[in-house]
Amino acid sequence: MDRKQTVLIVEDEKNIVDILRFNLQREGYETLEAYDGVTGLKLILEKQPELILLDLMLPGMNGFEVCKTVRDKGINTPVLIITAREAEQDKILGLGLGADDYITKPFSVRELMARVKTNIRRQTMASGQSAPGSRLDFGRVVVDKGAGIATKDGTDLELTQREFDLLTYLASNPGRVFSRQELMERVWNYEGYVGDVRGVDVAIRRLREKLEDDPAQPKFILTRRGAGYLFQHD
Repeated sequence: MDRKQTVLIVEDEKNIVDILRFNLQREGYETLEAYDGVTGLKLILEKQPELILLDLMLPGMNGFEVCKTVRDKGINTPVLIITAREAEQDKILGLGLGADDYITKPFSVRELMARVKTNIRRQTMASGQSAPGSRLDFGRVVVDKGAGIATKDGTDLELTQREFDLLTYLASNPGRVFSRQELMERVWNYEGYVGDVRGVDVAIRRLREKLEDDPAQPKFILTRRGAGYLFQHD
């Protein structure tokens, strides 16, 4: 029998942990819980969960530090941060440190579960084997969609799942401009999304930092002011 997918909850408010645990287990997930950042990081390293639900305001080691440490260690497990609704800068900073997504308190359980399923599904699909026609070769940049690997000049790019999905989507449609709204719907899988689209800008910035020779003078991921982003190759 296949092992159940595991979601790690890193949150210091017990009532929120109880709600998350109940709903996740009802959907068939295993859960792990940590009430502080140090314990959360330890469980990430030891248990390798399929998804991390990470509160930002944690005792001992805050969520920003946990997220940064996880990404610095090359761990690309999806991270969904939980923030206070008014903490707009926290969302942007969390995404900038490598989080894949965020949800605000108080949150809708239905929306949270949809985000969890979407992020785990993307991760599962990316772990599949390479298939014929799944390789995009642009000379210096190669994207293997099936294997979930992107390289530049023969060197692996250490991308989070979200960054890889974003690069893959843009590179699959070279020269085509996509608005932030379109990318939210097609890469983030938020159909009819009408909320904050700045997460796209943050993901693009992080992708450029890893992909471009000079992120300030991008050659691959270009901006069309007032329109959106596109992938261009030599």
